[in-house]
Amino acid sequence: MNDNPCLLFMSSLDDPDEWTRALHEAWPEIEVRVWPDVGNADDIDFALVWKPEPGALRRFRNLRLIVNLGAGADAIAADSTLPENVPIARLADTGQAEMMSGFVLLCVLQYHREVQRLEVAKRARRWDYVHPKAHADTRVGLMGLGYLGVHAANVLTDMGFRVSGWSRTPKVLPQVETFAGLKELSRFLANINILVAMLPATSETYHILDREVFYALPRGAKFINVGRGSTVDESALLQALLGGQISAATLDVFETEPLPPEHPFWLMDQVTITPHIASVAVPETAARQIVANCRRLLSDESPEFVIDRARGY
Repeated sequence: MNDNPCLLFMSSLDDPDEWTRALHEAWPEIEVRVWPDVGNADDIDFALVWKPEPGALRRFRNLRLIVNLGAGADAIAADSTLPENVPIARLADTGQAEMMSGFVLLCVLQYHREVQRLEVAKRARRWDYVHPKAHADTRVGLMGLGYLGVHAANVLTDMGFRVSGWSRTPKVLPQVETFAGLKELSRFLANINILVAMLPATSETYHILDREVFYALPRGAKFINVGRGSTVDESALLQALLGGQISAATLDVFETEPLPPEHPFWLMDQVTITPHIASVAVPETAARQIVANCRRLLSDESPEFVIDRARGY
């Protein structure tokens, strides 16, 4: 057996050298092995993974914690091949949260300051003066008040926007009017100027953003999705955009990714498309949280940020 704690890194999308440096800086004693060069499988204590191959982690008999390398936990929560007795933790990375909140703020400011209208005027060589509004004149609604959603709410309130938040279960946040459950959803939507979806992908959130939701918003509302593509009924959104009920949308996630070239969203001037880039894990900050969770297990403490596999987040 290995004397030092040993972590297996398994991701085809992330730089293993960058993560290894960050993990060693946070915990010099830890040994990091990169899939598929695992060495003695019995040495592995922890696994930092993104969409591991089905069944790949069952060979590690001494595995104590699986850390999901990303905010979305739906894929790993649905993986029935993972060891049943090993907890799965999600990231609660300050760097990732700052990146997400910055992206949300960028999108909100573009709509609040009517940048799209100014771009149209520029193409027409028309001086179109738009008198600036105070941030407090715009109400932003956040659907999803998890770790990233709460961080975004705090950033928006600090900037002076009026913020409402909706979540599955009741939450209390300073300076945020909160709503919970399906019974309060329509009341939440009634006065939102810009709706930001930050929901996880679960059976309960599948197509929760449907025609009824879009038409419960004030006419001309803007929509931003940085959560999961499966939460949106894209045909309902398309019709709401074509009819002017939703005047503009910024979409970072889709039901099918990459978004197929024949999809009508590509041709719509009122739709901004970004390729699932709103936020990623930042090794320098995430490594500290990962190490802290690993140390908790070695001290016989329960890990934090554990995913409920049944709920999918």
